[in-house]
Amino acid sequence: MLLTISTTHNPATDLGYLLHKNPARLQSEEISFGTAYVFYPKATAELCTVALFVEIDPIGLIRGRRGPTGEAGQLQQYVNDRPYTANSFLSVAIGEMFSTAMSGRSKERQELAETSIPLIASLPVVASRGGVGLIEKLFGDRHARLLNERVDQYWF
Repeated sequence: MLLTISTTHNPATDLGYLLHKNPARLQSEEISFGTAYVFYPKATAELCTVALFVEIDPIGLIRGRRGPTGEAGQLQQYVNDRPYTANSFLSVAIGEMFSTAMSGRSKERQELAETSIPLIASLPVVASRGGVGLIEKLFGDRHARLLNERVDQYWF
């Protein structure tokens, strides 16, 4: 899973202060289902983009997990349910990697944390049982139009 957040706030690199993540270095953290990485593909005064990439460890998810026994149990551990749980994994990673930012606190720049700045969040793939209609209802017509133009890239 990949989440990017961008801003054009001036200077845009202030995003690093808000998220408590240094734009100059890659940060990673082991989480219960894999590894979460935070990095900045673009960090200039005009535009700053932070990316949260979650690498799921499918072997680690199976090890230590208690399940049914017998022949059916042996097969069940190989059934891949990751596409259905990816959104949950991403939400846990957001909580782990950006918990201080989500609280609205900033040690060094509290005034910045209290300032409204333009943010654009992007998820390349999102599972939606409600399809395009639900996306339109949640995010408005503009996003639904973009989605309809690129519907082949999305999984519903």
